[in-house]
Amino acid sequence: MNTRMHKDDRNRIAHDVKPLSYTIDAKGKQLGRVASDAAQALLGKKSPEYVQNKVLPVQVTIENASQIRIGEKKLGQKTYVHYTGYPGGLRETSMPMLIEKKGIEEVIRKAVDGMIPRNKLRKERMKRLTITD
Repeated sequence: MNTRMHKDDRNRIAHDVKPLSYTIDAKGKQLGRVASDAAQALLGKKSPEYVQNKVLPVQVTIENASQIRIGEKKLGQKTYVHYTGYPGGLRETSMPMLIEKKGIEEVIRKAVDGMIPRNKLRKERMKRLTITD
């Protein structure tokens, strides 16, 4: 744990809870199902010590990421959009292009990231996600 934390960050992490570890086998499973399971675990909803305003010490590992099942329709239609901040800076990337460029791990990471609430705990929760091939 980093000893040089901001005073507000120390209160966001539940230190008195026993660390938990979840492993999800993605072999033959749909992308959304795996991402949903991972998001639920990262939020702490699978733990009896669930607290909405704290990050629980939960480590989630997704194994066999390369064998995940993605439908043909999803591959053809899914695009990732981000804005650079400059005029005319709207960038779109298709799912096959993202897989080619950064790998299937990035697609899974983006799917899980989209299921985590957009608040100050999001970054700390996403740090606890590990994806292996």
